[in-house]
Amino acid sequence: MNNYTSKIDEHIERFIANVIEYTPRVIGAFLFLVVGMWLINRFSKIAIRRMEKRDLEISIRTFVKSLISIGLKIVLIVTVAGMLGIGTTSFVTILGAAGLAVGLALQGSLSNFAGGVLILIFKPYKVGDTIEALGQTGTVKEIQIFNTILLTGDLKTIILPNGSVSNGTIVNHTKYGTLRCDVHVTIAASNDVDLVKNLLIDEMMKLPAILKNPLPEVIALKIVDNGVTLALKPYALAADYGKVNSELVEMAKRVFAKNQIPMAPVKANP
Repeated sequence: MNNYTSKIDEHIERFIANVIEYTPRVIGAFLFLVVGMWLINRFSKIAIRRMEKRDLEISIRTFVKSLISIGLKIVLIVTVAGMLGIGTTSFVTILGAAGLAVGLALQGSLSNFAGGVLILIFKPYKVGDTIEALGQTGTVKEIQIFNTILLTGDLKTIILPNGSVSNGTIVNHTKYGTLRCDVHVTIAASNDVDLVKNLLIDEMMKLPAILKNPLPEVIALKIVDNGVTLALKPYALAADYGKVNSELVEMAKRVFAKNQIPMAPVKANP
């Protein structure tokens, strides 16, 4: 009985000794954790204010804030574990292995994520621009972290992966706000080409949607069978591009009819 009692006393003494030894560590680690969390939140708010002053996209601000917060919290947790005497080497190894596994599993998504960040930072296009990418053309309705959403002229929604978009060729039709229209007409070779060009330019100058600076042009492109192909090249606002192209065709038809300008004869198929 005395032997059993002495063992209990020994365990109690060991427990008390451990409490005395680890209590300062636990209190210090807890205080370090609380102060560290406060500093991380404070640092994140300061970073957000800095990015707002630089007028960065809201998606970039949210992403950077999350990245800073999560990264610093991981460092804080590892540090607190070390203060408590927990082996941080194995802890970091486990985190690294888990990160590698997740990265390999989500390789495509991470590529799209990185592409979305690059698009938001370098801004090859923005919401409202008309772009051509990956063989698709449409108006940008939304730039998400993983995808870009386009709306086509026939109201189809196209979802493009940002990774492929950022690594491919992007044609931004509305980057500078104006576009040059390009309509081809073919007149008979017997016509006075200079006269026809002047008539077309005069009529183009009357269309309100066509910009007067730069001046519209009519260029002789090539000689075809019994005809000359002319290119009508006026400038217009990007929003008026489709309307101006249609007006050019109608205008050319009126000019040819009014001035009795013969079109090139259509070559019959054998």
